[in-house]
Amino acid sequence: MTSANEQLGNQAIEETKAWLDQVVIGLNFCPFAKREVQRNAIRYAYSESKKSKDVLKLFAQEVQLLDENAEIETSLIILTNGFKSFFGYLDVLDLAQYWLEENDYLGVYQVASFHPEYVFDGEPEDSAANYTNRSPYPTIHLLREASLEKAIKAYKHPEQIPQDNIRKAQSMGTNALNALLLSCMKN
Repeated sequence: MTSANEQLGNQAIEETKAWLDQVVIGLNFCPFAKREVQRNAIRYAYSESKKSKDVLKLFAQEVQLLDENAEIETSLIILTNGFKSFFGYLDVLDLAQYWLEENDYLGVYQVASFHPEYVFDGEPEDSAANYTNRSPYPTIHLLREASLEKAIKAYKHPEQIPQDNIRKAQSMGTNALNALLLSCMKN
């Protein structure tokens, strides 16, 4: 029998997969994601905790898992209950970054961030550009830096990706992007 937390975790994973498919890959916000989804090289983990120390413990476990499993390219750590405040989420993200530094993982792994209320520094809260990093749940993306560098090197004009994403988001508008994001969620 599945517990309520497991059900929520499984739902969060399914909704995150839908977001990857429909938004990240569907809108080509990350031209490198499709390959990893097709290769089944993305690990999905979740935490229902509202405590930073629990998230950091899971983060450390995911780093170890990536260390031990070269076939797993990246890990998405989905925070199902906690860190609904974007600024509280940024605090735990900073702690994860600090953990990488303190444990000699700089240059090995890096973190990327996604949140339902993501706001780029200097952007208005209602800017369509924010939807390039908005996700169904607060999510810490743990990436292998060498693989990312290799993918970027093989991509023609990688420096254009953020600007292309912003243009795409602005052409769609916040209403369409919000509707697309909501369509990924079951509730």
